[in-house]
Amino acid sequence: MNLLKLKEMMTQFLLEDIGDRDISADTLFTPDMIGEFTIYAKEHGVYCGQSIIDCGFLLLHPTMIITHFIQDGQSIQSGDKIAMITGPITYLLSGERVILNLIQRLSAISTLTAYAVAQTTNTTTRICDTRKTTPGLRLLEKYAVRVGGGFNHRNGLYDCVMLKDNHISFAGSITEAVQAISNRIGHTVKIEVEVETKQQLLEAVSAGVDIIMLDNRSPEEIRLWQPLIPASIITEVSGGITLATIPHYAQLGVDWISLGALTHSVRSLNMSASVRLKEVSH
Repeated sequence: MNLLKLKEMMTQFLLEDIGDRDISADTLFTPDMIGEFTIYAKEHGVYCGQSIIDCGFLLLHPTMIITHFIQDGQSIQSGDKIAMITGPITYLLSGERVILNLIQRLSAISTLTAYAVAQTTNTTTRICDTRKTTPGLRLLEKYAVRVGGGFNHRNGLYDCVMLKDNHISFAGSITEAVQAISNRIGHTVKIEVEVETKQQLLEAVSAGVDIIMLDNRSPEEIRLWQPLIPASIITEVSGGITLATIPHYAQLGVDWISLGALTHSVRSLNMSASVRLKEVSH
């Protein structure tokens, strides 16, 4: 997790909600009133959110005392105490909604990822995410995938060449696109090509790409095509794959299964928080 980026993001998230001030908390409480803020799980899952809690509450007030009972990647059950934060009650209340929203979403992604990874047991296939993330939350959502035991595909358009149908159509062919790209990038950048037909597959192999994505292909098609792909080329399958069908693809021995659903179709994991007044300083 890039903590510099996280701090910048959390600042913007909190400013969006608090604005000039928290009129409710500021009116009801004074700055010297100390509270205890406890976060509880309300359903089973895989937790992700330590950094969010630390960064968010310490941004609001540097004297916050934070105790974590659950670590990122650990399983949680309904009723489990996740964390307790002690500090000025006005700031505890001001950060409650933003921080809960984030850790509920990230924990949902970690939970779904862990389930997907479990479907590849006893195979060499690995689960990864896609760029189908919530705008502004990619850093956090991809971190949650890692916490759940998955891996990250490219982080953006800048760290891997991925040639899809529109790129290929514009360039003229897979061969022409790969050749043009190869002449203009450094040796550390991999080239991935998306294919949907046997002819495209053979052309991609001939062009010497690093990764071939078999897009929207059935397990039966992939089984027939695999002998055509040299072991030196990484294989990835994507498109139309569900949690139920992951084992069918993993058993084929493909290197990677990429799932957009890990980040674009999750339902936030249910959590709750309670705040109690601890003491009043004199």
